[in-house]
Amino acid sequence: MCGITGWVSFHQDARSQTPVIEAMTAELTRRGLDAGGVWLGERAAIGHRRLAVIDLEGGVQPMTDRPNEPTTVLSHSGEIYNHHELRAELRGRGHVFGTRSDTEVVLRAYAEWGEAVAEHLDGMFAFAVWDERAERLLLVRDRLGVKPLYWAAVDGGVAFASEPKALFRHPELRPRVDADGLREAYSLLFNTGPTVWSGVREVEPGGLLVLDRDGIRERRYWQLEASAHADDRDAAIARVHDLVSTAARSQLEADVPLCSLLSGGIDSTVLTALLADELRLREGPDARIRSYAVDYSDQAEQFTGDILRTGHDTPYATEAGAFIGTDHSTVVLDPRALLDPEHRKAVVVARDSPIGVGDMDTSLYLLFGEIRRHSTVALSGEAADEVFGGYPWFHDPKALAAATFPWLLVTGDEAAMPLNPELGLRIGEFRDDTYRDALAAVPHLDGETPTEHRQREMQHLSLTRWLRQLLHRKDRLSMAQGLEVRVPYCDHRLVQYAFDAPWALQSFDGREKSLLRAAGAGLAPDSVLRRPKNHYPATHHPDYNRGLQDLARDALSVAQVRALADETRIKPCLDTPPERLEWGHRLRLERVVDLALWLDHHQPELAL
Repeated sequence: MCGITGWVSFHQDARSQTPVIEAMTAELTRRGLDAGGVWLGERAAIGHRRLAVIDLEGGVQPMTDRPNEPTTVLSHSGEIYNHHELRAELRGRGHVFGTRSDTEVVLRAYAEWGEAVAEHLDGMFAFAVWDERAERLLLVRDRLGVKPLYWAAVDGGVAFASEPKALFRHPELRPRVDADGLREAYSLLFNTGPTVWSGVREVEPGGLLVLDRDGIRERRYWQLEASAHADDRDAAIARVHDLVSTAARSQLEADVPLCSLLSGGIDSTVLTALLADELRLREGPDARIRSYAVDYSDQAEQFTGDILRTGHDTPYATEAGAFIGTDHSTVVLDPRALLDPEHRKAVVVARDSPIGVGDMDTSLYLLFGEIRRHSTVALSGEAADEVFGGYPWFHDPKALAAATFPWLLVTGDEAAMPLNPELGLRIGEFRDDTYRDALAAVPHLDGETPTEHRQREMQHLSLTRWLRQLLHRKDRLSMAQGLEVRVPYCDHRLVQYAFDAPWALQSFDGREKSLLRAAGAGLAPDSVLRRPKNHYPATHHPDYNRGLQDLARDALSVAQVRALADETRIKPCLDTPPERLEWGHRLRLERVVDLALWLDHHQPELAL
């Protein structure tokens, strides 16, 4: 896992811009604590920060196809899980390798297949290839968008980076936010492409960008399709088990310590069990995988259910760890530590965005920091809810009937920081227009029943939008601690198979995640298999609420915050007794605090 950056310009000589590419690369140091390097040619400057995971000695980047007079330069972030198979195929085609790294496989694969290289890769990745002979830049992002990749136009070309903060070290780019950016951020629609930053865009998941002297060309090399599903229930359960197992096995490779995130839910428990079984096959019956859960020091006494949480995670995680036979640890956080200004600032800086989920972001950041003391790679159950229909909105008639994005019925205006109406952002209209466009992009099969039609829409919206912000959160907060997090449920073959499965099969037992629950039989305790969906834990301590209200009052003393926020809708959240502050109103305060931190750090130009 790493950070990549650079630019290409046909109007200037990059060889005189060493301080610029070094500054852009330095902004990504947290993403790659082990090494860094730059390469400069006449038209291109390429930078890289490395977190060494595979072939610690041989994977140095930027990587060139030959040491003297290179014709191809690569800066690569992520992991290629089929690199062994590709290496064998490319050797058969005459390619010679000098390292064991998956990065060199990408480099040689580009030499063989050009921009079609993306379709040969399995994994989570974002990379840039500069082709000296063709004078062509290729930017590629993995199919589900696990790894980030941003770009912006500069004179005569484009600049690119794993995070926007690196782009802003280029002399032509500045952090600027306009009305469109605020709409993107605060509408909670999670569009792909545009960002909060004016002029900064994402390479789309499953997409690539080509820049040459003819200009910029973008295309998708992968996206979800609707295909007929032929398997019966037993075959589908067996196929899901096989796909999840294959994804888990392929992502276990690392030359550094590796662990699993084990929350006590079905997603992480099934994954951890498969990883533990594979590790024992490889290393012997006594091998034990490390597993980690997070909790708060007040949780056993203070826990109260809310719209997202039905129970306390720790007992289930402990039971699951014992059942599987992991070396399990629970990282217990003091709720008051989540108020620490330095921790909160680190989270906002990592995100490059004012939009997050407050204490849940800060606790995840602190959890990753503790895990990083022992492990460099962690595997997570992220995406199983999107893949297997785990969220309440798949099963709630009200959500299914609503003509809007389903998560807005949970988060909505209660959880979104209300913006000053004088800004005239018309977020309601923006949401309506975006929803229509989102539904138009959903693929369907002829002859679908109304139920199947609607559930396919729900799953597509969840996989292409809601999942996007969860992957963004996990990438930014883990990489800010120098930890690589892998997400096997994002394997594109598993995602496509589940997307094709009829809803009657996805919910055959009348519950959420029917296929995964059946495929996981024997891999998890019955208590976990029967357990309903439970979201990432949040603290329930009144002292945290009280401290958050104080931070929000301080944030509202900042003139720029007052200019953007609707104080009349925030004041009731400040006046509510801390012990009675509801989750949605608390999240509203979190976003006021994050806005102040974001403005202070980035000092953006507000073009409103």
